Amino acid sequence: MLYAANACKSGDRPEAAGRTARAAGWFVPRIKEGKPRRRCAADAAGWLGMVAFAGSETEGDAAVEWAPSPSRNVEAWRDLSEGLKRYWMWTALALQDMKIRYRGSLLGPFWVTISTFVMVASMGLIYSHLFHTTTVTYIPYLGLGLIVWQLISSLITEGCQTFMTADAIIQQVPVPFSIHAYRVVCRNFIVFAHNLAIVPIGLIIFHIPLDWHFLEAAAGCLVLAVNGVWAGLFLGIISTRFRDIAPIVASFLQVTFFLTPIFWPIDALGIYRPIAEFNPMFCAIDVVRAPLIGASVQPFSWLILLAATAIGLAITFWFFARYRSRIAYWV
Repeated sequence: MLYAANACKSGDRPEAAGRTARAAGWFVPRIKEGKPRRRCAADAAGWLGMVAFAGSETEGDAAVEWAPSPSRNVEAWRDLSEGLKRYWMWTALALQDMKIRYRGSLLGPFWVTISTFVMVASMGLIYSHLFHTTTVTYIPYLGLGLIVWQLISSLITEGCQTFMTADAIIQQVPVPFSIHAYRVVCRNFIVFAHNLAIVPIGLIIFHIPLDWHFLEAAAGCLVLAVNGVWAGLFLGIISTRFRDIAPIVASFLQVTFFLTPIFWPIDALGIYRPIAEFNPMFCAIDVVRAPLIGASVQPFSWLILLAATAIGLAITFWFFARYRSRIAYWV
């Protein structure tokens, strides 16, 4: 009763005072009926306290409002940006992966370089005669094609394992999920840099001039890195949910290797040449290989590659925003 009076005096809503008065009017007759006073008094105090707390908000006071949770798109973008800012983390993880992979090895990742060099030398001497081209022009074409293809295929195949290989970190350390995609890209570009060690040797042996077109090849590598990020996120999420995706992708890449002008010249298709020119895999190889061997990039290579990159980024961003919260449960 006293609280109801004080509530009316203090400017509380009339509904609060009414609820308090009705609660007090319900308990007072029951106390007078002879029920245990302690129990009734405790119940009365509890109910009056709850009613008093519920009705203590005045119309003049602003109610406490919780800040709305950010949307999925905002959280996904924040994850990508925060992961990119922590470059020291994913570079350290990539270097650690390289040390673990080649632990106890004398040459480390240079074994991949040596195997690539042997393959290029052996295939170049034979396939140059099969395709009726000169060895001087075919070996650089083949060598750079294989080096760039190894980068692309590694980004795709290891992208399927982006989150499954980092399950311990995901389940124990709260870091952005995009860090693991950046880690895969950085690790593969370290191997790619080791393979590029044979490029200066080829430029000297085959007397290939190096001019400003080298910058075009560097831009192509940057676009490949961007594609590696979205491929790692997209394939990583799907492969985490469906474990059969990784072998399916590996089988698909084996077929794509023979359908893409990597070791055979694009002119060998004749009237079917446009089929290869509009192949995104060939476009990705062409923007890096052509400038380094002193050739011109195909007219539609940059356009197709940038279009494929934009489409892949858009689809992956939506997919990442939609299923980002489930990655930790799927690994």
